Amino acid sequence: MNTPIALVLGGLLVGGLIVDTVMFGNEHLIFLMKKFLDLLEWVAFWR
Repeated sequence: MNTPIALVLGGLLVGGLIVDTVMFGNEHLIFLMKKFLDLLEWVAFWR
């Protein structure tokens, strides 16, 4: 993956998070972050 593709994908991700937060509030984002942290702890256990 080259730099322009990575920048576009990162921009789309950040843009999607901003749109989700503006339209639906930050409850979804908080839920997803909690689940992501649980996943990280689980993966770290298997490391």
